[in-house]
Amino acid sequence: MGVSTLEKLKLGLYQTFVLNNNYQYFINGIKITLIVTVGALIFGFIGGVIIASIRSAHDQQTGKKRNVILGFFNFICKIYLTVIRGTPMMVQLLIMWFVVWASSRSSLENMTRCAILAFGINSSAYIAEIVRSGIMSVDKGQMEAGRSLGFNYIQTMMNIIIPQAIKNILPALGNELITLLKETSIVTVIGLKDLTKGALIIQSTTYQALVPFLAIALIYLAMVLILTFLVGKLERRLRNSDH
Repeated sequence: MGVSTLEKLKLGLYQTFVLNNNYQYFINGIKITLIVTVGALIFGFIGGVIIASIRSAHDQQTGKKRNVILGFFNFICKIYLTVIRGTPMMVQLLIMWFVVWASSRSSLENMTRCAILAFGINSSAYIAEIVRSGIMSVDKGQMEAGRSLGFNYIQTMMNIIIPQAIKNILPALGNELITLLKETSIVTVIGLKDLTKGALIIQSTTYQALVPFLAIALIYLAMVLILTFLVGKLERRLRNSDH
């Protein structure tokens, strides 16, 4: 029985990686996964910082006289955060592809752009709250110090507040990056050939389920461990720069 099991495992490895050059599905899948993750992270971080800045500026207002325009944008941001964080990522991706992208041709470029935009929009909602908590954790005197140096609000935020906030929220941002990387596995629903789709194709042609799915699980685990190491190293470097 041991020999039979070993032979089945060898056959599974051969069919998964060697037969018909199936290993290329994993290589191309890693490329797609990383492109979508990095693109969505950049989009999400920019959007998250903008939303967090608007909400923080609104919350930091003092006195009875409040900026009406800022209040309006803060209201829009709150609706955005409620809708995005209150609906499943897969539903958002399906709406983006079958509704927003309905008239587009089903090509690799269009599917990749759609996935980046959908995941970026979703990620920006979570990053916004992470960044806002970091901004609110910075001492209010830092804003006053920046304004006293002649900086306007935006310059003070970009040069003084946000760099300090990022140091405080780096672990949370790292967790969001890891979550984003793993969530990209659902892009298979729009036909994008990422790691999960590659494993499904191999499974459908070889009727081998264990090895393909175990392989992508190990690949995801390896990428997460690498990201965890890099984030930890960056966090230690930033911590040492304070001394």
